[in-house]
Amino acid sequence: MISKFISIQLRNLSLTIFLIKKKMKRTTLLFYAILSSTLFYGQDEVFEYARLGNTNAIETLYNANSKIIDTTNQKGFSLLMLAIYNNHEKTALFLLEHNANVDMQDNSGNTALMGASFKGYLDIVKLLIAHKAKVNIKNYNDATALTFAATFGHTSIVKELIENGADVNIKDNRGNTAFDHAKMQGNEEILKVLAQ
Repeated sequence: MISKFISIQLRNLSLTIFLIKKKMKRTTLLFYAILSSTLFYGQDEVFEYARLGNTNAIETLYNANSKIIDTTNQKGFSLLMLAIYNNHEKTALFLLEHNANVDMQDNSGNTALMGASFKGYLDIVKLLIAHKAKVNIKNYNDATALTFAATFGHTSIVKELIENGADVNIKDNRGNTAFDHAKMQGNEEILKVLAQ
C-alpha cells in the first residue's frame, strides 16, 4: 500500500513538472494537484477520466506519457472502451486519433465496437468503423457486434454493421446467429433486415 502511494505521488510530481514546463496557469496546476492527490488515491485516475469523458485530462496525461493510450484496468477495459461504454464520442475520437487499438479485447473478449453496438450508440459505431474496427471479431462466447445489436434491438446499428461487412451467418458458442437472437427477443424489424 505504501509503495502504491509513493508511486502515485511520483506520478503526480511528474505531471506537475510537465505542466510547469508547459507554463500552465497556476489554477490548472492547483486543480491537478488536488484532483490527483485526493479524488483518485488508490485507483488509476486515467480510467476515471475515460469513464467521465474528461478528454483534457487524458490529453495531459498522454502528453506526459503516451504509453497510457492502450493501458487496461483489471477487467481488461481500455481507455477507449470506457469512453465508448459511457458514450463519450469526443474522448473516443481523441484516443483513436492517437492510435488507440480499436480492436482491443477485454477479459471477456469484447471490443469497443461490441460495447457501442450493445448500448445503441450509432455515431460511435460509425466512428469505430471509420477507424477500421473489424466488424466480425468474436468475443469468448463467439458473439459479434452484430449479435449484440440484433439482440438489443438496435436496427440502425444492424444496418450499419451489415453495410460494412458484418457476416450474418456467424454463430455463437450455442449455435445461434444474429437472426436467432433477434427472433428470441421478438425484434421483428431486425428480422426483416437480417432476412434480406
